[in-house]
Amino acid sequence: MESRQGMSLKEYLEAKKGMVDEALDRFLPEESGISPEIFKSARYSVFAGGKRIRPILCMAAAETLGQDGAITLPVACALEMIHTYSLIHDDLPAMDDDDYRRGMPTNHKVFGEDIAILAGDALLTEAFHLMSGSNVTIGISPERLLRIMHEISEAAGFFGKIGGQVIDLKSEGRDVTMETLHHIHTLKTEALITVSIRAGAIIAGADEDELRKLSIFGSKIGLAFQIADDILDIEGDQEILGKDTGSDREKKKVTFPALIGIESSKEKATSLIEEALTALASFDERAEPLRMIAKFIVERKS
Repeated sequence: MESRQGMSLKEYLEAKKGMVDEALDRFLPEESGISPEIFKSARYSVFAGGKRIRPILCMAAAETLGQDGAITLPVACALEMIHTYSLIHDDLPAMDDDDYRRGMPTNHKVFGEDIAILAGDALLTEAFHLMSGSNVTIGISPERLLRIMHEISEAAGFFGKIGGQVIDLKSEGRDVTMETLHHIHTLKTEALITVSIRAGAIIAGADEDELRKLSIFGSKIGLAFQIADDILDIEGDQEILGKDTGSDREKKKVTFPALIGIESSKEKATSLIEEALTALASFDERAEPLRMIAKFIVERKS
């Protein structure tokens, strides 16, 4: 998969991931003499791996509109902190009770449940501290930052990730409708992916029509991403995934494969990507990274 500029998706993702990792290392507090374990715990999960899809989508959205993606890094890194906090909490015994994440022991297995909870809390809080820091968000107007923080907080809170997780937990072992399943995925996964794209677009000064089209793109790939995750939990290679497979079935989680089967789920994911690409039809070659990432979502192995 190559862009018109000849850069492969692999090269693009590696380059952007390197930028995000360097910025995260710079932005995250180093160990302090006061409670050093909390810093170790937070950094352990942030640097445990991961593709950095959300921050990269933020950067790519800004680039689609002609802005240098580097300007988004404080917001992009904040999005990754929020994502990482959610993974730490999702892995806890009271939630999904997972032992491994990205091929490494989960945070609570290394640092204990108490520190893991606090590390997640700290990362969520630090994300907004980072975005509100005028010394690092140079070049982004206060008005745009305020709008972005408002949208991110909604995507991460009652009407986003938290709300979706609650419905997901309460739906385990129960018969649910497609409407409920779609609602879970919209809140739990799609919301943060869509707001990652919107944040980059807002930083770049998107007009309302551009923002609407990019939001549709985000919504479609966000749902496709979760369906692909559901499929990987059944068909994925445990070594590549870095975590146990089959856990959704064991916990009787509501997923697309459980509701409509594997083949129909694959068809649904492919259809969503086609709709996502249609939403980008009016954008030029600068949107090529977004197009490549959309295709990658349904082709990925981890």
